[in-house]
Amino acid sequence: MTATHPTHGSPRARHGTAAAGLMIFAAIMLMIAGILAIMRGISAIAEDQVFVSTPNYVFSFDLTGWGWIHLALGIVAVLVSVGLFQASTWARVLGVGIAGLVLIANFLSLPAYPVWSVVMIALTGFIIWALCTAKKGDI
Repeated sequence: MTATHPTHGSPRARHGTAAAGLMIFAAIMLMIAGILAIMRGISAIAEDQVFVSTPNYVFSFDLTGWGWIHLALGIVAVLVSVGLFQASTWARVLGVGIAGLVLIANFLSLPAYPVWSVVMIALTGFIIWALCTAKKGDI
């Protein structure tokens, strides 16, 4: 008969593993969202023909302006995701904040690229959910 660790397989141990998994998920997804935002920003700054111009929309920005916004948010998102891999509290707080800003930026850029904006809104929603679900003591 072998002795087992008292917490091995316990619900608390499994919950801690799931919480750590959510943090890793959030870190990877935030890094991917950041890289995609960087690519989208570069594409918009270069005035690529990928984006659709929609006149008479309630709010409008110059495509180059949107490019710089997405580029800056993408760079910050990638940097924050590195902190999430270290399970830093500051990274979780900034991660929720930057994911919220990415979500808002994608909502506001719906006229320029509607399908991709909706995909990014859903992705950042999952990131915010993952960052807010895991408790600090579980990681």
